[in-house]
Amino acid sequence: MEPSLSARMTQGALVLLEELARQGRRIVVAESCTGGLLAGSLTQPPGASEFVAGGFVTYSNAMKVRLLDVPSVLLDLRGAVSSEVAAAMAEGAVAVAPDADIAVSITGIAGPGGGSAEKPVGLVWFAVAVKQQLTRTVSVVFSGDRDSIRTQAVIHAQTLVIEALQAG
Repeated sequence: MEPSLSARMTQGALVLLEELARQGRRIVVAESCTGGLLAGSLTQPPGASEFVAGGFVTYSNAMKVRLLDVPSVLLDLRGAVSSEVAAAMAEGAVAVAPDADIAVSITGIAGPGGGSAEKPVGLVWFAVAVKQQLTRTVSVVFSGDRDSIRTQAVIHAQTLVIEALQAG
């Protein structure tokens, strides 16, 4: 029997924290559609404060601009759910977190409404920013209800960070 999404999210957090510990690194997260679910998963295990600097829940565009320095023109031109905004969110988070050297961002459409032909419900953009390295972005279209999409997005973000850390 395959583990539930919730169990996979918990396991992903543990693996990510172990990798951060192994490398002596700290992470900061910038979330939109997941509304803090990623930060919550990473801060659940005891001792997480050694490896998690914090997080930003920037649900509105105004918060993305104010807290993460996402250019408002970028939001106007590309929309919040885009590669460019995901990258700007991650880069902004790692830039303002004084004790983090890696950031991950999540921005997407969790539904049930808000989708379009160009940007369907379930579309989520991710970015991983590591200081002194190029930022990587990727998108996935998840299926399921709102809770499932949000949980799948967190699991995917955890995996992306683990892969980035292991790639060096």
